[in-house]
Amino acid sequence: MDKFKEKLALVRAELETKLAKAEQTEMEAKRLTDENNARDIEITSLKTKIQFNEDKLIEYETRMTDAKAGLDEGETAKTAGEGLSRKVALLEAELETAEKNLGEATEKLRQMDIKAEMFERKAQQLEDENNSTEAKVEDLQVQCNTVKTDLENTYSSLQDL
Repeated sequence: MDKFKEKLALVRAELETKLAKAEQTEMEAKRLTDENNARDIEITSLKTKIQFNEDKLIEYETRMTDAKAGLDEGETAKTAGEGLSRKVALLEAELETAEKNLGEATEKLRQMDIKAEMFERKAQQLEDENNSTEAKVEDLQVQCNTVKTDLENTYSSLQDL
């Protein structure tokens, strides 16, 4: 009888341990999901910045093309040509800055995509582990119920004696 109680206590302790681990795994999965959502927001923000920079790049390229065309026509008006040259230089500097920003944003987006995939895999792994742990807990509960039934049957048999 004492052995049975000890075994029952061990099964209960193991069940409590498994339940605690399942709760911990669920909390970790939630944390990773929250992190993943934050990453998604950051990715969306970076995509918006990239689109903005690409639009500016197109605008600057158009302005630069217009300015260069104006330079060709501006040979007769030297003053106007010099002003356009300065404008082109500024636009080229802005274009260079925009291209640099676009490159950095693209690299950040790529890194964020890699991290997001990694977090999704980790979340899936934790979810699978959680499901496995829950199945084990259910098996232990079934075993515990079987042991309880056996104990009750044994106890009633002993009382009948």
